[in-house]
Amino acid sequence: MTRLRKKALVALFLFTLFIFGTMMGLRTLKPSDGFSDLAPGMDFAEERSDRRRPPDVVKDVVVSPVQSRLAGSDTKVIFTKSDRDYSIFYDVHIFYYLWYGSPTVDSKYIHWDHVLVPHWDPKIAASHAQGRHTPPEDIASSFYPELGPYSSRDPKVLESHMAQIEAAAAGVLVLSWYPPRVADNHGEPTEDLVPAVMDAAHRHSIKVAFHIQPYKGRTDQSMHDNIKYIVDKYGKHGAFYRFRSSTGRVLPLFYVYDSYLTPPESWAELLTTKGSHSIRGTPYDGIFVALIVEERHKHDILASGFDGIYTYFASNGFSFGSSHQNWKAIKDFCDGNNLLFIPSVGPGYVDTAVRPWNNHNTRNRVNGRYYETSLQAALSVRSEIVTITSFNQWHEGTQIEKAVPKKTVTRLYLDYQPNQPDLYLELTRRWAEHFNKEKDKWLM
Repeated sequence: MTRLRKKALVALFLFTLFIFGTMMGLRTLKPSDGFSDLAPGMDFAEERSDRRRPPDVVKDVVVSPVQSRLAGSDTKVIFTKSDRDYSIFYDVHIFYYLWYGSPTVDSKYIHWDHVLVPHWDPKIAASHAQGRHTPPEDIASSFYPELGPYSSRDPKVLESHMAQIEAAAAGVLVLSWYPPRVADNHGEPTEDLVPAVMDAAHRHSIKVAFHIQPYKGRTDQSMHDNIKYIVDKYGKHGAFYRFRSSTGRVLPLFYVYDSYLTPPESWAELLTTKGSHSIRGTPYDGIFVALIVEERHKHDILASGFDGIYTYFASNGFSFGSSHQNWKAIKDFCDGNNLLFIPSVGPGYVDTAVRPWNNHNTRNRVNGRYYETSLQAALSVRSEIVTITSFNQWHEGTQIEKAVPKKTVTRLYLDYQPNQPDLYLELTRRWAEHFNKEKDKWLM
């Protein structure tokens, strides 16, 4: 009897250990305090649906007006195809990057050969690999794109991307943007490519918003020049995105990355009516959405004159803003101050291909379950817009773009198996449809 009791206790202990291990594997890790000095992005499922990808020919277009406090704006387009109807939704925005290059188009690889970013602590940096990647077999990502290490300038790539975004039902592409002749630290200028993106998006009824990056020397005054440039150059394009504000004005919407780098009093000169070079009430007025990382940023954002808050990061728990548990409090703050709250969701996070020391911020995709959990968190706060991080930020492993299995002599890439390469496009479409059905219920 004693032996049986011991066996039972051992079995119970092992079962408990298994459950604990499983929960630890799936739980959301909290970030270390030290990582805030280099936030992700600064450098740079269910069973499958049996839906077929819609044919390319649009036979009819019907616009459905939004029913929320944005009454009168358009939140979706319904396409009638030969076999069925399908929609894309303009309240689902997706971050998009233009910084990739390949030898066949650009004479060299750009960004796919990204350096391994050293840790700021020399002792930690010494214990990790250094150097840079060597495409095409070794690229700066933990996943491998179905299109290979492509060029963002390749028209076929742009067309494939727009078709994938359309298939995912995301209606607004949020374009990572730098001014003319300016680039990120590891790439080259891409502003000259924007017209091709706008044209490709327009062919798929996708709108384009701008995600203004923290280029060297960005100030409230240079931002004034940037907004004027964008509106003057692209404002009349059919793909240029405009949002109907709570006052009924239809205005361009701009996301401002790392907005906290500029003090509130400087932003106020641009974004409040009494500012010395205010754009309010001018032809260059817009809806300006700031990034929240720390809790204190929400008060700075309000004082700055911004119109909304977004969270960007796909790593739940990395920052105050990216933590799902804080979204209700942020939404309540926004509601109380007439601000938009735009949560950002993602399918997972793994940036160790460029930051090999950052494994503690990895978020496993768990075959789509992490993504669905994030999407449900966004749905629960009843936001008017949701952003997806990202379509193709391959360095940080947040992409929903098609990826394929790949093994080389030195690398074994992650993939979406046992699902197909379009798993996250399908999940996004399914969720976007559900999101819009739920919004209709909120407004009844």
